[in-house]
Amino acid sequence: MILIEDADPDHADAKVLIAALSQRLAAITGSSGQASFDEDDVRGAGAAFLLARDEQGRAIGCGALRPLQPGVAEIKRMYAGVAGRGVGSAVLAALEAKAKSLGYGEIRLETRRVNTLAVRFYLRAGYREIPPYGLYVGRPEAVCFAKPIGSTSA
Repeated sequence: MILIEDADPDHADAKVLIAALSQRLAAITGSSGQASFDEDDVRGAGAAFLLARDEQGRAIGCGALRPLQPGVAEIKRMYAGVAGRGVGSAVLAALEAKAKSLGYGEIRLETRRVNTLAVRFYLRAGYREIPPYGLYVGRPEAVCFAKPIGSTSA
């Protein structure tokens, strides 16, 4: 069983997971991704930071949601610390449900093309590749995805 809870990205468990993600991304892509993540972006109205815990209460995954533009949220710092156990899928589903409850109609995200596990994961989850947006325009190493999640009120 995977339990998902709202948290602050400054929580000790969140910091451990974010550091592990940064280390993994640096090994895969050559960049930790930290430069495109601001903790303040996932606090407050229209934003969220979620922690996944196992039955023993250990933090095993995380993900963040931030407002991108009206009706559109962006996923940041998505990480499953335990591979192949449904952690990533549980965190992604929780982020999508949270985004829908906040009134978003679409979710976007970016990962690196070389991160083939992440690319396949998002495609399996119903995300489609879109043209680069924001910071990712003109960056051929980046691949951006979007998924409609319902009607918007945000």
